[in-house]
Amino acid sequence: MWYVYVLLCLDNSLYTGISNNPQQRFKDHKNGKGGSYTRSHKPLKIVYLEKLPTKSEALKRELQIKGWSRSEKIKILELEI
Repeated sequence: MWYVYVLLCLDNSLYTGISNNPQQRFKDHKNGKGGSYTRSHKPLKIVYLEKLPTKSEALKRELQIKGWSRSEKIKILELEI
């Protein structure tokens, strides 16, 4: 099982990624071992998780979400920021 996740960062920005273990990936981001974006934009919490059956589907969904503006992400994913 794969997950698309959205993180809320300390500067109020949003980061979108995929993982087959989102809780461990979040810990990696918090410890500076995640993507370069989260090294300079410290993650606070996971605000969205979506389960997908394959890595391919998760990557497609991630790209779709990354194509949205911040306001679209908040509205479409019903994020509580």
